[in-house]
Amino acid sequence: MMHSDDQHTDSPAMALLKEVGAETTRHSGGTLLTHLLRVEALLASWGARPVLQTAALCHAFYGTDGLPLVLLELSERDRLAEAIGTEAEELVYFYASCDRKASYPGLAARDGAAVTFRDRFTGEEFTPSPQQRRDFAELTVANELDLAKVNESFRERNGAALLELFTRWAPLLSEPARREVTAVLG
Repeated sequence: MMHSDDQHTDSPAMALLKEVGAETTRHSGGTLLTHLLRVEALLASWGARPVLQTAALCHAFYGTDGLPLVLLELSERDRLAEAIGTEAEELVYFYASCDRKASYPGLAARDGAAVTFRDRFTGEEFTPSPQQRRDFAELTVANELDLAKVNESFRERNGAALLELFTRWAPLLSEPARREVTAVLG
């Protein structure tokens, strides 16, 4: 199921994305906006909760550990929160703040085990809640699978490592997400 930006035409999130240039910023498979819409649609097809779908649409606002492009500075978090709601903005921040090298390895540790998440903006280390870990894993998988689907060289370079990582994260993923990992990377 593919979203078109028609369903978002009047949304504050879409207005902000367009204001900051997401529809003209080149990205794998077209523009950054088309990528964001595809990631949102993939999560919707998996039955993700609406707030996570909204976070997916806006997940690139603060850049990521893998993509330094910043659409809004952290000092402007309130602008994004006003457009998409506080909970969705907190998910966007959480996703953007991930220090991947420090955080990815233990993300799927069993509940009760020490899970260390490092915020790349502040250096703070903490244990995210099970819901934060599930949301983060689903969004990460949707984002990376979209890139793998539209960019063959990305898939060739990163597919094996992503399959290994996402297999470790399987306890955090929904069944539709696990099936998609196998279909795209397995």
